[in-house]
Amino acid sequence: MASSEGRPAWKRPVDWFRRWPRWCRWTAAAVVAVELALVSVAVVYVASVDLPPDPAPPQASVLYYRDGRTVLARVGLTDRTDVTLDQIPPVVRQAFLAAEDRGFYDHFGMSVRGVVRALWANVVTDSGQGASTITQQYVRNAYLTQERTVSRKSREAALALKVEQRYSKDEILERYLNTIYFGRGAYGIEAASRAYFGTGVGRLDGYRAAVLAALVKDPTRGDPAADPKWARERWVWVLRAMSEQGWLPEGEADRAPYPKVAPESVTASAVEGPAGLIVDRVEDELVAAGISRQQLRTGGLQVTTTIDAGVQKAATSGIATALRGQPKELRSALVAVGPEDGGVRAYYGGDRGRGYYDDALAARPPASTFKPVVLAAAEERDIGYQSLYNGSSPRLFSDRDGAPLYNQKNLQCPVCPLNIAMVYSLNTPFYALTEQIGPDSVRDLAHRLGVPRRYGDQETLVDVKGEPEPGRTRSDIALGRYPVTPADLASMYATLAAGGQRAERHFVRSVARGDGVKIYEYEKQTRQVLSSAVAADVGAVLSEVVDHHGRVPGVPAAAKTGSQQWGNTGDSSDAWTAGWATGLAAVVWVGRELPGPIREKGGQAVNGEGMPYRIWRAFMAGAMRGRTGEALPRPARIGRVGKGDLASLGPDVPRGKALVFPGPQRGDLVDRSKATGSWAERVERLTGALGKYAESAPDFSVAVVDRRSGRSYDYRGDRRFETASIVKAELLAALLLRAQDEGRELTADERARVRKMIVASDNDAAARVYDDLGGATGLRQAGERLGLRATDPARQVGLSHTTAIDQTRLIGALTASQSPLNRASRELILSLMSSVNADQNWGISAASFSGEQVALKNGWLSRSAEQGRWIVNSIGRISDEDTDVSVVVLSHGHANQADGVAEVERIAALTRSYLGW
Repeated sequence: MASSEGRPAWKRPVDWFRRWPRWCRWTAAAVVAVELALVSVAVVYVASVDLPPDPAPPQASVLYYRDGRTVLARVGLTDRTDVTLDQIPPVVRQAFLAAEDRGFYDHFGMSVRGVVRALWANVVTDSGQGASTITQQYVRNAYLTQERTVSRKSREAALALKVEQRYSKDEILERYLNTIYFGRGAYGIEAASRAYFGTGVGRLDGYRAAVLAALVKDPTRGDPAADPKWARERWVWVLRAMSEQGWLPEGEADRAPYPKVAPESVTASAVEGPAGLIVDRVEDELVAAGISRQQLRTGGLQVTTTIDAGVQKAATSGIATALRGQPKELRSALVAVGPEDGGVRAYYGGDRGRGYYDDALAARPPASTFKPVVLAAAEERDIGYQSLYNGSSPRLFSDRDGAPLYNQKNLQCPVCPLNIAMVYSLNTPFYALTEQIGPDSVRDLAHRLGVPRRYGDQETLVDVKGEPEPGRTRSDIALGRYPVTPADLASMYATLAAGGQRAERHFVRSVARGDGVKIYEYEKQTRQVLSSAVAADVGAVLSEVVDHHGRVPGVPAAAKTGSQQWGNTGDSSDAWTAGWATGLAAVVWVGRELPGPIREKGGQAVNGEGMPYRIWRAFMAGAMRGRTGEALPRPARIGRVGKGDLASLGPDVPRGKALVFPGPQRGDLVDRSKATGSWAERVERLTGALGKYAESAPDFSVAVVDRRSGRSYDYRGDRRFETASIVKAELLAALLLRAQDEGRELTADERARVRKMIVASDNDAAARVYDDLGGATGLRQAGERLGLRATDPARQVGLSHTTAIDQTRLIGALTASQSPLNRASRELILSLMSSVNADQNWGISAASFSGEQVALKNGWLSRSAEQGRWIVNSIGRISDEDTDVSVVVLSHGHANQADGVAEVERIAALTRSYLGW
């Protein structure tokens, strides 16, 4: 049929298209033309890409020391056994399809939907999301690298299309499952099945298959032995994906128990000794640079590291010598960095080899090694290092909730230049300085110098959940209370050594293929993060520390020691030395895998100026042997010299400049000469002494139970007093009893709450726990189970009443094996009460001596009903190898808090003076 214009109908323009504006029609035509052109280019490009022959047999890679010739380690295949697809159960295949490519049997090698989704994510959110099908993953593993570039992705897509043309879907899936890397040195599904479950792939069910499928995304983190939380979450995701596809029943992910997995890596000893952890760190760095773990293990690569053979030998031999014959729980880490480029010259995180715990990457409280950061931050604010600060001990600061701060060994330096305070590692001047310049300024400088802003999901250098001010930084940063890793502390000190110029810490210099062609080379990048003049001043002050502790033979050096106190003892839980010489910065840590007191074989406590300094000094001497001992930069003396906070000094304090002398020590109030005669005679004399003391002192009571001898004593022990905050120990015990009854552990929120309640003595947290227990009724019921006969809970928890004798029963419930509290509950309470003492070194602690452990809870309260008079109480346990005593002192009617604390301490010390324990 023809139109009125003589043209066939099929030749007439489409009416709707003709009605478009001309610009719109031109745009549509241009888009169609561009799309046709792109398709043509794509077709030509795909045709131009040849599919390589099957990959060459896997070859081990070699890691070299910094000289590029000396072999550090060899990394290669440890386990691979190919299987045919019919040997792999269908449910195993389904687990991988669900995890990696649900449309595998429907697409042509690429998922258009996946490409669009990934493109959108990358453009809009910059998330770096991939869009790889199983075919693309096989191509990448078999023929390409892991780098994220447009050219590599284009070639990957073209090769994926070629592979789809040459092989069937089943052949591709079989090749993929036989070549993928699963961690633990296992390549392919058969080797992975045996590495994780000790059985062949033919005996896997869907739940165990999901464990292996979860590994593909990250073979290191996905190992349940490495990161169980991440592995389980990914496993649940895979099971849910299988349910969505109809391969598992609905809701199975929420019902199925996690399969039992072999706990240890089968490749743990593939590279033994300290070099094993270096290989792990090199591998992590290469993965971040786009070179896969599989490529490292099978590609015959030549990796030149930054590790110096001589420096590494000095590290390993030095630590081996220091730890020889020492208690087996004692551990050490050492990281040495070249300041000029950030290259790691020596690394020791343990000696068990690959796959084991790396102490150099474990965050620990750095203690006084953070004081140089405070000094540098102060100089940035025009405060010179010879400025004078009040170094008295103890001192009260406004943000410590009344808890006094002590210097190490209670040293005194009332008029103290900051450089002298650094040499003697005094806490109070640097805490005052941090209050003055603001703790945020110290934290920000630490980040600039090399501490990352996050460790995993946790922000660094701030209070975490359960601490006094979550998300904020307190002046405690001056004391090194916020954990950092030895490796990051080494980066900080390397930046100081480099005159404030920061270079990123790294292990790899270059990577080449077997034919010598380089595929990666580290590009040095530095930035000035601190004035070189300030860095020179810090170095000059830390050189005084080295002069004080012992110079490195022939090597001008700067260093700072640090010791993290263990509870209220003379022991440390972490001991450090960090410092540098020209051309090399190094950090040494000594401690335990789990926090606890560290002592040498002779029983002496390990602190920073002891074993860590000996290791550091010997290491620096060995590492710098043969080099010219270049002098450190001369001090620039930045900032003005002021009087700091000397106005806080009392009128009777000695004011000689830089005068350092010992203050009162633990146990000074105890007079052991009074503990003579029989127990009955000692009791009689003590009662007389306390009666005489009571004539002029506010009301008090005291009770003691000696678990070693079974003896007990009390003076007015049945008199009722308001508890104040000591009731928080009972609250925690009651909460743990309830959790035991319910057959569970405390939740993460509960743990955070009780830590805040005990360690920070937080009243809001205590009120929440009180309400959760059911108030007075719930606490009373728990008290009856704990053997408390005279404790009467009140509507307001802190106004409950108790007696000294009843509180010894509570301490007994925290220590006795026949207690209704199980062992884990008892240990948790005592651990938290021990943590309190690091900040609250008063109360019954006055009745203890250096080396004894004190677990206590203190309480104080100003009572408006008593004209503002103070209640001051202290309860707890004093123990060591020969002593295990519960001590309780309750008192009220004090004119102020300080008088109340002094009375409680005198009474506790008087009790020990006469009874002897």
